[in-house]
Amino acid sequence: MKFLPRGRWAWVRAIGFFVVLAAAVWKFNVHGLAHLASYAPREGDVVFQSLPRGELVDAIEGVTNSPLSHCGVVMRDADGRWVVHEAMGVVRETPLYLWIVRGRGARLDVWRWRDIEGRDLAALRTALNRYSGKPYDFRYAPGDDEIYCSELVFKAYRDAFGVELGEWENLGDLNWRPFEKFIREMENGALPLGRPMITPVGVTRSPELVKVY
Repeated sequence: MKFLPRGRWAWVRAIGFFVVLAAAVWKFNVHGLAHLASYAPREGDVVFQSLPRGELVDAIEGVTNSPLSHCGVVMRDADGRWVVHEAMGVVRETPLYLWIVRGRGARLDVWRWRDIEGRDLAALRTALNRYSGKPYDFRYAPGDDEIYCSELVFKAYRDAFGVELGEWENLGDLNWRPFEKFIREMENGALPLGRPMITPVGVTRSPELVKVY
């Protein structure tokens, strides 16, 4: 068969490549499997992760002085599978396992609303679905036409239960100075220091939440 390696060293190189590939896949999956084995999801859980490095992720984490660059809400889908409602490209559902292994180092932090017991989770599902399909907001503005991750969490809980998870902060009160060039590029030269934002780490500071994982 022409696609098979020819010669001893070709086989050695091929085997070495697949060993490295298998090790990389195993490294990420073993962390994901460990999380799934030890984390007991509940609908309404707010999950946080560190996304793979990039200019935008570095700016999010740097401006907020936190390694948490993304978050979403855990729910069951129509088939009973665990998914995360998130704003990534658009507001969408992502299988929980895929969501975990996508993160940097398969990091997973989980926070739970203290008053979730006995609540009508259908209301939360309706609130999340209301934003489904909306595009990601790269400007992190407070409007509803575009939505970013922590904004989705905040607004879904607010709409469903009237509870506010976290506090909005102005960009000017965050660590924006090292990232001024990047911010201006995203804003076509503007520097909106008065713009209110709800950040992933800002959500975790809510006294309404308790860390469960």
